[in-house]
Amino acid sequence: MSLSSEQIRMAAKEYAAKIQQTEIYRTYCRERERIKQDPELYARVNAYRQATFELQNYTDQEQLFDRMDAYEKEYENFRENPVVEGFLQAELAFCRMMQELNILILDHLDFE
Repeated sequence: MSLSSEQIRMAAKEYAAKIQQTEIYRTYCRERERIKQDPELYARVNAYRQATFELQNYTDQEQLFDRMDAYEKEYENFRENPVVEGFLQAELAFCRMMQELNILILDHLDFE
Protein backbone atom coordinates (compact mmCIF):
# COMPACT_ATOMS: atom_id res chain seq x y z
CA MET A 1 0.00 0.00 0.00
CA SER A 2 1.42 3.34 -1.04
CA LEU A 3 0.38 6.58 0.62
CA SER A 4 -0.13 9.79 -1.32
CA SER A 5 1.59 13.04 -0.41
CA GLU A 6 -1.75 14.36 0.78
CA GLN A 7 -2.18 11.39 3.15
CA ILE A 8 1.29 12.01 4.56
CA ARG A 9 0.46 15.70 5.05
CA MET A 10 -2.75 14.80 6.86
CA ALA A 11 -0.86 12.37 9.10
CA ALA A 12 1.71 15.10 9.84
CA LYS A 13 -1.08 17.51 10.81
CA GLU A 14 -2.52 14.88 13.14
CA TYR A 15 0.95 14.31 14.59
CA ALA A 16 1.37 18.06 15.20
CA ALA A 17 -2.06 18.17 16.86
CA LYS A 18 -0.98 15.36 19.20
CA ILE A 19 2.19 17.27 20.09
CA GLN A 20 0.09 20.34 20.86
CA GLN A 21 -1.83 18.26 23.41
CA THR A 22 1.28 17.37 25.43
CA GLU A 23 1.94 19.04 28.76
CA ILE A 24 5.46 19.87 27.59
CA TYR A 25 4.16 21.86 24.62
CA ARG A 26 1.41 23.53 26.65
CA THR A 27 3.93 24.57 29.30
CA TYR A 28 6.20 25.98 26.61
CA CYS A 29 3.32 28.03 25.13
CA ARG A 30 2.25 29.27 28.55
CA GLU A 31 5.80 30.33 29.47
CA ARG A 32 6.33 31.93 26.05
CA GLU A 33 3.19 34.03 26.46
CA ARG A 34 4.24 34.95 29.99
CA ILE A 35 7.63 36.27 28.90
CA LYS A 36 6.20 38.05 25.85
CA GLN A 37 4.14 40.20 28.22
CA ASP A 38 7.38 42.06 28.89
CA PRO A 39 8.74 42.94 25.40
CA GLU A 40 12.04 44.22 26.79
CA LEU A 41 12.63 41.01 28.73
CA TYR A 42 11.63 38.94 25.72
CA ALA A 43 14.13 40.87 23.58
CA ARG A 44 16.84 40.14 26.16
CA VAL A 45 15.92 36.44 26.11
CA ASN A 46 16.25 36.42 22.33
CA ALA A 47 19.63 38.14 22.59
CA TYR A 48 20.67 35.52 25.17
CA ARG A 49 19.53 32.69 22.89
CA GLN A 50 21.45 34.22 19.97
CA ALA A 51 24.58 34.62 22.10
CA THR A 52 24.28 31.02 23.28
CA PHE A 53 23.95 29.79 19.70
CA GLU A 54 26.97 31.82 18.58
CA LEU A 55 29.05 30.60 21.50
CA GLN A 56 28.13 26.97 20.80
CA ASN A 57 29.20 27.40 17.19
CA TYR A 58 32.33 29.46 17.81
CA THR A 59 35.38 27.78 16.30
CA ASP A 60 38.32 29.99 17.29
CA GLN A 61 39.68 28.02 20.24
CA GLU A 62 42.15 30.74 21.18
CA GLN A 63 39.38 33.26 21.87
CA LEU A 64 36.76 30.80 23.08
CA PHE A 65 37.56 31.15 26.79
CA ASP A 66 37.52 34.96 26.59
CA ARG A 67 34.16 34.86 24.83
CA MET A 68 32.79 32.38 27.38
CA ASP A 69 33.97 34.60 30.23
CA ALA A 70 32.35 37.69 28.69
CA TYR A 71 29.15 35.70 28.06
CA GLU A 72 28.99 34.51 31.65
CA LYS A 73 29.57 38.01 33.02
CA GLU A 74 26.95 39.55 30.74
CA TYR A 75 24.26 37.03 31.67
CA GLU A 76 25.35 36.28 35.24
CA ASN A 77 22.16 37.46 36.92
CA PHE A 78 19.86 37.12 33.93
CA ARG A 79 18.74 33.53 34.51
CA GLU A 80 17.93 34.27 38.14
CA ASN A 81 14.74 35.93 36.92
CA PRO A 82 12.02 33.26 37.44
CA VAL A 83 10.18 34.31 34.25
CA VAL A 84 13.35 33.91 32.19
CA GLU A 85 14.29 30.63 33.82
CA GLY A 86 10.76 29.26 33.45
CA PHE A 87 10.70 30.06 29.75
CA LEU A 88 14.18 28.69 29.05
CA GLN A 89 13.45 25.46 30.94
CA ALA A 90 10.14 25.00 29.09
CA GLU A 91 11.82 25.70 25.76
CA LEU A 92 14.58 23.20 26.52
CA ALA A 93 12.06 20.51 27.47
CA PHE A 94 10.11 21.09 24.27
CA CYS A 95 13.26 21.03 22.12
CA ARG A 96 14.40 17.78 23.74
CA MET A 97 11.01 16.19 23.13
CA MET A 98 11.12 17.22 19.47
CA GLN A 99 14.67 15.88 19.10
CA GLU A 100 13.62 12.54 20.56
CA LEU A 101 10.62 12.36 18.23
CA ASN A 102 12.73 13.21 15.19
CA ILE A 103 15.29 10.56 16.14
CA LEU A 104 12.48 8.04 16.54
CA ILE A 105 11.17 8.83 13.06
CA LEU A 106 14.62 8.68 11.46
CA ASP A 107 15.36 5.39 13.21
CA HIS A 108 12.44 3.89 11.28
CA LEU A 109 13.60 5.20 7.90
CA ASP A 110 16.47 4.10 5.69
CA PHE A 111 18.10 7.53 5.54
CA GLU A 112 21.84 8.14 5.27
